[in-house]
Amino acid sequence: MTEPTIDTSSQPSTFQSSWVNNPDPTALPFPRDNPPFALTAVDWHQLSITDAEFTPHTWSNLHHLISTHQLDELKRWPSFLKAYLAWTAHVKEKYGSITTYLLTQRLFWTPLNDSGAFKFEVKSTVPFADPYDYKIIKNDWTYAVTEGISHIVVWSKNRLPVDGEGALTEEWRKLVEDFVAREFRSKVGEQVEGEKVMWFKNTTNLQSVRSLEHIHVLVKDVEEGVLEQWMK
Repeated sequence: MTEPTIDTSSQPSTFQSSWVNNPDPTALPFPRDNPPFALTAVDWHQLSITDAEFTPHTWSNLHHLISTHQLDELKRWPSFLKAYLAWTAHVKEKYGSITTYLLTQRLFWTPLNDSGAFKFEVKSTVPFADPYDYKIIKNDWTYAVTEGISHIVVWSKNRLPVDGEGALTEEWRKLVEDFVAREFRSKVGEQVEGEKVMWFKNTTNLQSVRSLEHIHVLVKDVEEGVLEQWMK
């Protein structure tokens, strides 16, 4: 099998470094009247302050936002948000979409169809039943969190049905919870649920990549070796 060609010029770390170290905290990576995607009032506020003026999410705060379904309140560091906007504009121009970049540069999956919700060759029709059908990777654009918290994304070739509000149905939420317990909670030795592992799936209206199924997992105080095993 031919090794995939890695596009180093488009790697998120390139853009993160540029904006974290940008000497002008007021600079924006786009014309103010033409952002790469629609920005909320929260986004604009983030873009108006520096990293030093922002307080990152603690584990307890993350638990509160996730348990009360306030996912739209999850924020990135101001410099990361600027880097994300710059990267988004670059990737859309070079690849046509973030989805194409993810497929060719991060997941290395070839879909069976060209548009809509992608379908893939799978070994099991049950989501997360076979490791071939999902991939665990670090979130390149993590939210702003305190030290010791890692943000992981699990991408799935199988779709996860949602209700009319765009949230997981109870049946499928139970399936994801069982997977998280098996793959994450047990491997970090969590004694009390939520002590070391939390997860969420954005409702459809909050998803930046809707054609590829994924869930977010947050883990706290996990050894580097364990993280590497997940993301090998």
